[in-house]
Amino acid sequence: MNSDTKQALLQKIRDKLGDDLHEVYEEYQYPLLRINRERLHETCRFMKEKLHFIYLNDVLGTDRFTSVDRFEVIYHMISLRDQQRFFLKVYVDEEDPVLPTVTDLWTSANWNEREVYDMFGIRFKGHPDLRRIFLPEDFKYFPLRKEFPLLGVPGSLELPSSTPDHD
Repeated sequence: MNSDTKQALLQKIRDKLGDDLHEVYEEYQYPLLRINRERLHETCRFMKEKLHFIYLNDVLGTDRFTSVDRFEVIYHMISLRDQQRFFLKVYVDEEDPVLPTVTDLWTSANWNEREVYDMFGIRFKGHPDLRRIFLPEDFKYFPLRKEFPLLGVPGSLELPSSTPDHD
């Protein structure tokens, strides 16, 4: 990764976000930026349209299991022109786990946002088809939350027998 290009991109992001850029992690090969969640969509649009991060590689969620800002959602973007990768991270409260969708910017976000919703219960406002992607619609739990039992919720899903049938 060209260090001068990376630093120039970081400076443009710093200039755009000001105090809404909370943290910049440069200890890893690719920068990870934690931003204010209210500026997420605007920042993603800026990164795509002005900084040429035209490829959204992934959207993923994690459960920090904290009392404040319990969840985080991380966006992995790539600029093919500049051969750069950046990660954007936003914190999400447990009481109001909602973020704006970025499917209007990258259609590839569709299934990634659905997976984050299905596993963590984080909703994406404006998503064109926000429904479960792996689990049944009537499933009441979010299995990647840290309070979810390791062996699952007894009786919540009918599982096949682990022993073969004998006649």
